Amino acid sequence: MTEELSGTAPKQVRVFLVVVDNTAEMRVALRFACRRARHTGGRVALLHVVEPTEFRHFMGVGELMREEARTEAEILMQKHAAVVQELSGYVPIVYLREGNRRDELLKLIAEEPSISILVLGANTEAGGPGPLISALTGKFLSKLSVPLTIVPGNLADESVDAIS
Repeated sequence: MTEELSGTAPKQVRVFLVVVDNTAEMRVALRFACRRARHTGGRVALLHVVEPTEFRHFMGVGELMREEARTEAEILMQKHAAVVQELSGYVPIVYLREGNRRDELLKLIAEEPSISILVLGANTEAGGPGPLISALTGKFLSKLSVPLTIVPGNLADESVDAIS
């Protein structure tokens, strides 16, 4: 009997979204998301937001800086996409946007109903968990429409593997 005939809905794949940057805590969050995706039959999505350049004096220089930032972002995403494929067994869904990181993250979650869970790594240094976590657990919490998993950024790979 097919799923259509049995009246059961087709299984929706759980998508774990990770916001990509160059921090150590992001690497921990990425490992956690990949392991959870692998163990639950889900997928990993990567979002990187290129922040706008503040250099506006000469249009050509500003555009060159924007292009360089985009190229660096693409290289970063390729690197992390390879990690996702190795750890989860699947090629990730990749989103590359320009703008304010928090705003673009919230827009993406609103636009993509396939995103099931947001996974972020928390900075464990004295400066606090990081601006994105602070915003999403503070005044922007009401705008978040998916569960948020916060992974301590100081976990060793073995610890992440044990809990995921």
